[in-house]
Amino acid sequence: MIATRTHIKVSLGYFLLAALLGVLLRTFVVAPMPINYRFIVHTHSHIALLGWVYIALASLLYHLFLDKQGLERKYRRIFWFTQICLLGMLLSFPFQGYALFSIIFSTLFLLASYWFSAFFIKYAPQSFKGTKAYSCVKYALWFMIGSSVGPWCLGVIMTVLGPESIWYRLAIYFYLHFQYNGWMILALMGLFFNLLEQLQINISPKTFRYFFLTTVLGIILSFFLSTLWTGPSMIYYVLGGLGAVLQLIGFGILINICLGNRMVLKSALSQLQLNVLKLVAFLLLVKMILQWLTAWPYFANLAAAVLDFTIGYLHWTFLGVISIGLFFFLEFFGLIKLSKMAITLYLGGFLLTETLIFYRGMAAWLGWPLFEDYSIFLAGGSILIPLAVLLIFWQSKGNLVKSRV
Repeated sequence: MIATRTHIKVSLGYFLLAALLGVLLRTFVVAPMPINYRFIVHTHSHIALLGWVYIALASLLYHLFLDKQGLERKYRRIFWFTQICLLGMLLSFPFQGYALFSIIFSTLFLLASYWFSAFFIKYAPQSFKGTKAYSCVKYALWFMIGSSVGPWCLGVIMTVLGPESIWYRLAIYFYLHFQYNGWMILALMGLFFNLLEQLQINISPKTFRYFFLTTVLGIILSFFLSTLWTGPSMIYYVLGGLGAVLQLIGFGILINICLGNRMVLKSALSQLQLNVLKLVAFLLLVKMILQWLTAWPYFANLAAAVLDFTIGYLHWTFLGVISIGLFFFLEFFGLIKLSKMAITLYLGGFLLTETLIFYRGMAAWLGWPLFEDYSIFLAGGSILIPLAVLLIFWQSKGNLVKSRV
């Protein structure tokens, strides 16, 4: 337990660093500094994705399912090898962008993620392997492994076709899609099914099968939405739209399960936890609706033409659905202390910056005026997020609630 809490603090440290880099990037627009903007963008995205989310998810999975298996020494090797990879990226990306050392450490990180996946699948207890939660987590790990096809292809694409090739962007989008939708969100759903199982909520095999098939198939097919900027034939729109609809159906099944057991959930969760869970569900619904909209040619072209819509969507998914989802599970399982003040501060920064990003997109689309000092407000709003993370970090230093495991 002590080691897991330390690992979660490490992941929060990465989140704090990524958030501060985000503030730096938005401040750069207001007051230019002697930094390479693109290099910092690479650092920001890698530390947020691989430092905060990956470490938090991996630590949760180990804590919930492997902690009592006597595997601490083996897991510690994986954890610290992963930290070497992350620190290598942190010390190389800001100074050289995608170059020799950052590519070496990024590649080593992929190998570390394979190592963890094999470790988890091999040592997961048999009692867990028969659960609905394990089905989700196992496929989430496979999606994470599959997403790495994108980075592996980048070197060949850059050498043979060059970075201007459409295949370069497609490889990046392939990686991001299966990271966000496949690995991260499906893993969070696996954690939620584990929560339901701990509360002894019975879900029929038929209901779960419908949820699982629609969700997994939806994740695979909705990747085609990431290809629509190339102007492909109509079949790609149909497949991508079908994937988005299937994910919405899977989400609807999950919501129906929750509504059918709302009294159990209400009695098991604190009011704050229940409110955060409802918030995550709302954010995920909006995310899925936005995803479905891009299956229509007009909105697909709009998303490709207006960069702020894409940036806003990615931040909605990462800072909203995934990060707040992680806050919920870390709080529920007693690994952080989430206060009303901290979540309010975080939501303030998240909603303010999302509103400003989408407003700029709307301004580019509809010709709205961009008000004076827009960039100052965006940078100022961004400061609230690292302040919220700092508050969570500080409040979690004290005695935490007893673990639910």
